[in-house]
Amino acid sequence: MTRRRETVLTGATPQGEPVVLRPLRRGDRRAFLDLRSRNASWLSPWDPTVPPGGRPRRDLGRDFSGYVRALAREARSGTGLSLVIVVGGEIVGMVSASGIVEGALRSGSLGYWVGREAAGRWIAPTAVAMLGDHLMDPKGRALHRIQLEIIPDNTASLAVAAKLGMRDEGTRRSYLHIGGSWRDHRSFAVVAEEVGRGGLMARLSHEYQQSQTRHTE
Repeated sequence: MTRRRETVLTGATPQGEPVVLRPLRRGDRRAFLDLRSRNASWLSPWDPTVPPGGRPRRDLGRDFSGYVRALAREARSGTGLSLVIVVGGEIVGMVSASGIVEGALRSGSLGYWVGREAAGRWIAPTAVAMLGDHLMDPKGRALHRIQLEIIPDNTASLAVAAKLGMRDEGTRRSYLHIGGSWRDHRSFAVVAEEVGRGGLMARLSHEYQQSQTRHTE
């Protein structure tokens, strides 16, 4: 197994709000669980659930340390990377890469969640862009493709894909078990040749957003 150094990423929203992405730690237990509890009704419609016959999900309240260790193992193995989103010294959400494959495919799927208090502040698209740029860095993991899978009625997540200028690749039927049932997902992707100078973070600039508006009017 290849050991990888702990990943900590820093950036800022287009409005200049600093954003830090770092691994979840055992000392985050109270803050993390409080954030999830406060936002239970906000997050539950989009949370992964266990289909019939599947293994029960980990109870974070009972085994938070086990969850932290599992995320660390994923990061060390290179198959996944989950980082909490920290703004103003407080955890406001999490962004994750799963199913990372190297070899001829070199791809990964990104997902995220943020608390209600972080919504509308460009924190989510900034976090996704930061992690995507890290994974696609030619001097790092050098992934060729990253993708997002989004439930068609999740308007907030659709807005994230739009802000990042990701290409809509169509609908995947009954793709993931979310909120207690199998749900269709729209798939959005970007490959390295499409990203251009400045990476995904550059796509959050005012100039890029204005350009996208003109091209879609």
